[in-house]
Amino acid sequence: MKAVHKGLALLLPFGLAFGAGLLLFDSRPPATAQTAAPGEKAGNRLVRDGIAVEFAVQPVDGAEPTEGMFADLRFRLSDAASGQPLAGQVPGAWLDLATGNDDPQTACRSRIGLYLKGLPGVRPLLDLTSYYLLILNQDPSITVVDPLTSVGGVTSMFTRIPLRRPPMDWVASPAERRLYVSMPEAGEVAVIDAERFQVLASIPAGRQPVRLALQPDGRFLWVGNDAPGEAGSGVTVIDTRTLKPVLQTDTGRGHHEIAFSADSRHAFVTSREAGTLTVFDVATLERIREIRSGPHPLGVALSPLSGAVYVSDGEAGTLSVIDAVSLETRKTIPVGRGIGPLAFAPDGRYGFVLNTADNTATVIDAASDEVLHRLEVAAEPYQIVFTRAFAYVRGLASPKVSMIDLASLGKGREPSVLGFEAGPAAPRLAGNLPLASSLAPAGDDAALFVVNPVDNTTYFYMEGMNAPMSGYLNRGHTARAATVVPRSLRELEPGLFGARVRLPAAGRLDVAFLLNQPQIAHCFALEVRADPDRQRQRTRLQVEYLVDGHGAVAGAPFTLRLRLLKGGEEPQTGVADLRVRYFRAPSAQPREVAAREVGEGIYEASVELAQAGAYYLHLGAASLGLKFGDLPYLGLRARPAGGQ
Repeated sequence: MKAVHKGLALLLPFGLAFGAGLLLFDSRPPATAQTAAPGEKAGNRLVRDGIAVEFAVQPVDGAEPTEGMFADLRFRLSDAASGQPLAGQVPGAWLDLATGNDDPQTACRSRIGLYLKGLPGVRPLLDLTSYYLLILNQDPSITVVDPLTSVGGVTSMFTRIPLRRPPMDWVASPAERRLYVSMPEAGEVAVIDAERFQVLASIPAGRQPVRLALQPDGRFLWVGNDAPGEAGSGVTVIDTRTLKPVLQTDTGRGHHEIAFSADSRHAFVTSREAGTLTVFDVATLERIREIRSGPHPLGVALSPLSGAVYVSDGEAGTLSVIDAVSLETRKTIPVGRGIGPLAFAPDGRYGFVLNTADNTATVIDAASDEVLHRLEVAAEPYQIVFTRAFAYVRGLASPKVSMIDLASLGKGREPSVLGFEAGPAAPRLAGNLPLASSLAPAGDDAALFVVNPVDNTTYFYMEGMNAPMSGYLNRGHTARAATVVPRSLRELEPGLFGARVRLPAAGRLDVAFLLNQPQIAHCFALEVRADPDRQRQRTRLQVEYLVDGHGAVAGAPFTLRLRLLKGGEEPQTGVADLRVRYFRAPSAQPREVAAREVGEGIYEASVELAQAGAYYLHLGAASLGLKFGDLPYLGLRARPAGGQ
């Protein structure tokens, strides 16, 4: 355990949107966009099958939509006759350059179908059915990744968020608009705008702020302070509206885990060394009860189904069941020494208690407070997350991730436990692990991201596969944990769906909109102003790939030849650090090679195309401020040796 960071040891006893299939559209032509009301742009309102769809865009910084700037996209759905909002829908939207087709709506429906199929190389400029992947780094930073491009190696990271000190834990607000990150060395919590990916504030949060927990209603952020002595060991409560602390109080020595009642009325705080569970009245922020739940409480979780709080004690080997209203202990369930992390499936029916000593997960039925199953899982289990269908358990001493089929649980049943390996080695070999989870369910609720800190790679696993499909290598940083921030449309109020986006390009864009029931597919038009600074950047450097149309032969030597031009005319000479990054689609790990100048503005690089398939090649040069993906990429097909 010496190699494991203190943050991880706190958890262990005794120191231990849319499917991918092509949507079938009906053959009826779309209804004509309605005449605009006063002040409304023509073409921004569509009526079809009794449903009205109104599209609007509001720039965040500026008077008109501008490339590279943020804007709020809004779709209002209502009954065309009565005007009543159409709530509870799950629309999708995509932004891409307009096609200029003579029949734009037919072309629009075809493009949406291709987007839904997820074909390599067929991507819109912006996909609002997706999400961002955030990587918590060992250094004071967070890496933001666009999985649609970066995990496949097409481009580099989306952006990086610098922090004041190394992070330990994080939690997102209910609407995912903010991300809170604890920084124990700074004694602060960073508040990050999860739409702009910028630090909004750093809030003083007491001594050694470690664990973060946000109330279900989002009103207060609770911070566990793991001060070494009794003084300062407790919780700090931060008002999420004012971003100021409203309470700092001691609860007892040791690490603190935090849970809440479903109505946010009560907060429950464990103190590991003190052996207590402190209960707070959230309305008054006063402590109302101190419960002796065992000598070393390690985990705490609420089941909304049973209306009880469950506390695991690693030394006693018991699970205390405490009524969330009366605050009386209902039952004490013997589970076994060595238990620690505790979590309930989303519906609150089944609770999982991990035992790092005997490599098991004990399943509790909240309906009866009885032990249903003891399941063998990955060695030294220490983390658990859920999708709709599975519980995923991470082992500290194994690269394996165990999968427990939630539908297979129940009294008298034999649960299905599967698994896959995420990386080459056990996480414990990396050391310096935070409290934040290395497991992150993906946006479609049937996939998972897994960070392996040993090879610094975040793996992407889809349910039904035998192994992860792809991975993101976190170059320049050391990955420790992951989470997902959706960038899909949210229902902001009944019938109003929206998202804040960075406008990806200048010119006329198609905003493709899709609704399944009733079936509506339509492209709205959006004019985006060019940013003069970006235009000047584009005119400063251009690339011509000097490649014939015959492609390459897999396994044979291939020399990439290209020309760099300034302003489209003058050769760009003397770029000593020009590099080529390339990968084989759809998800091979990217490789990099240096390019050398062989003529005036002409460069060559030797690339190894070992296997047949489609390759994508990008250019980068730090001396020019040129990032991979800034210039157009080259698509190159390597055909099999002796093939056509």
